[in-house]
Amino acid sequence: MIESSFTLLKALKNMDLMQHKPGWWWENSGSFEVILGSILTQNTQWSNVEKMLDSMRKAHILSGDCERDLHTFAHIDSIILQSHINGLQRQKSSYIIGISKAILGDFDTFSNFKQNVDFEWLFAQKGIGRESAYSILNYACGREVMVVDKYTYKLLCMLGREIEDYEELRGFCEQGIYDNLKAVYELYPKDMSVAQIFARFHGKIVEFGKRKSDVKSLISHF
Repeated sequence: MIESSFTLLKALKNMDLMQHKPGWWWENSGSFEVILGSILTQNTQWSNVEKMLDSMRKAHILSGDCERDLHTFAHIDSIILQSHINGLQRQKSSYIIGISKAILGDFDTFSNFKQNVDFEWLFAQKGIGRESAYSILNYACGREVMVVDKYTYKLLCMLGREIEDYEELRGFCEQGIYDNLKAVYELYPKDMSVAQIFARFHGKIVEFGKRKSDVKSLISHF
């Protein structure tokens, strides 16, 4: 049984899974786009989410200017937004519009939202579950929280540690990093934030899961 998430982080890092990936793993981290992605990716393959986001860019709905995008999605017609969302996921347009309006109403600007939003506020928004809330906190707001998902659960199960409760699973992943912070910073630049380390840790787990690698290849790096 794996005793610490630090053991897992070190092994994954030795596998060089993040080659050619962005610094925070999530494309365009720190931007309003992360909110869109965190909602659109629910029960959807990321390759399809990329197509949806690209469609919005081509239609000049998604500009890359966070404040402008916040206002755009707070006031966009639901039918127009739905036209860029594939398949049976079109109800997500109401979630995107709803959270955009809520951000404007409660925080006024995206910048203020990033600085002051908390988990409870996000989790209270329609269409935002735990994973989406933590994804927004980490990848959009740069907060010191670890995102865990089905890849995390399955990988730890293969390593002999089955943790079904979401918060307990998050706690296990975070604690191993905090408990071994000095050793962690022997692997990463001293100026890298813990938030970014958590982002990259989660990214490594997802990349490992996507590749469907043999867990024995991971254990060989322990």
